[in-house]
Amino acid sequence: MKRSSVFGVVLLFLTLVLCSGFHAWAADPIKIAIVGPMQFTQGEGHWNGATMAAEEINKAGGISVKGTKRTIELIKVDSNEFLSIPDATNAMELAISKHKADFVMGGFRTEAVLVMQDIAMDNKKIFLGCGAAHPELCERVTKDYDRYKYWFRITPINSKHLVAVDFILLDMVAKAITKELDIPKLKVAIVAEKAAWADPMVKIAEGKLPQMGMEVVGVWRPSPTATDTTAELSAIQRAGAHIIFTTFSSSVGIPLAKQAGELKIPAAVAGINVESQKDGFWKATGGKGDYGLTVNTYARVKITDKTIPFFDKYLERYKEAPNYNAGTYDGLYLLKTAVEKAETLEADKLVPVLEKTEVTETAGKLVFTKDHDVTWGPGFVTAIGTQWQDGKNLCVWPNGWQGVKYEGTVEYKVPPVMVEHYKKKK
Repeated sequence: MKRSSVFGVVLLFLTLVLCSGFHAWAADPIKIAIVGPMQFTQGEGHWNGATMAAEEINKAGGISVKGTKRTIELIKVDSNEFLSIPDATNAMELAISKHKADFVMGGFRTEAVLVMQDIAMDNKKIFLGCGAAHPELCERVTKDYDRYKYWFRITPINSKHLVAVDFILLDMVAKAITKELDIPKLKVAIVAEKAAWADPMVKIAEGKLPQMGMEVVGVWRPSPTATDTTAELSAIQRAGAHIIFTTFSSSVGIPLAKQAGELKIPAAVAGINVESQKDGFWKATGGKGDYGLTVNTYARVKITDKTIPFFDKYLERYKEAPNYNAGTYDGLYLLKTAVEKAETLEADKLVPVLEKTEVTETAGKLVFTKDHDVTWGPGFVTAIGTQWQDGKNLCVWPNGWQGVKYEGTVEYKVPPVMVEHYKKKK
């Protein structure tokens, strides 16, 4: 063979190799829009959790689609949904029409997520919810499956289950107070931010608390972004409440906790307070939020084998504990599992695969109900209860509930200011 012919064969071979390699290298990334209130801790959680998962998955080669590895490209979209529902609408439109996202993930404020959900459904985009708790978001799947089947909730558990956990925590607090202070009938102040997701929880609480042997001394509904709650707290103190039962997802959780501490109200603060889930809560309240109890998703306890490694890595990188919106981390891994099973990004083919997918991630075993909600209960995602104790946010529940106790859980403590107040009265 002449030298020129040999050179030609070699050149052709190299060209084919390079073209083949280039094709694999150049496979389009999978675009995932992370949509949330990026100027607030909830949006930061969305973005941080997703970033960690995307980096890990990409480092391992990406997501395999029909044998081709494709990396994840995250798109950060600020919904500004705390301040403007139209901004949230525009954000979802932007994610889909301009950024050409293959999937969308995130959302927080129910009122905003409902409209963002409609836009995603109109475009047949799979939308993994990682923030809004209202049952209606999943009930829509049952009412109109063909339209809403592209919606799945990853986190949190819905507000009906949050209520259940809320009351279990409340019962735990009530029993601890009764045991330590021997108060015959506990008085409870219901304090919930003025938002749609909290409405059904307030209604249920008003009916449920008397059945639990407690007296409701009033209902207060401050703005989600209120910066001063002294008027509400003063009224609560005058009412003689032993427990301040909170339902907060927004920044109002900080001033209420701080001002309750400053006023030295002899009451236990318990319920839902998303702000108290993050490490910055301690500094933001000047330590006045100590002994507050909240429903939570993450603490440094062994919910699954993945929880503590994720928690530690998140804490090291972002200098704070993950809030529940960081469940985008689990969402990305769930999506990876489903895409690799389905071998496609096509939404209509992915939906039945997602419906049947079972994965154990950082918050528990993730399995969807018929209406595409996250399954709650022992063996699945339970949520946890965390209490600030001397500057540390510790898991205090489940602590034997239905046989569930996560390694690292500690006992709940009645606030010392309450113990001191009522023991002096005796």
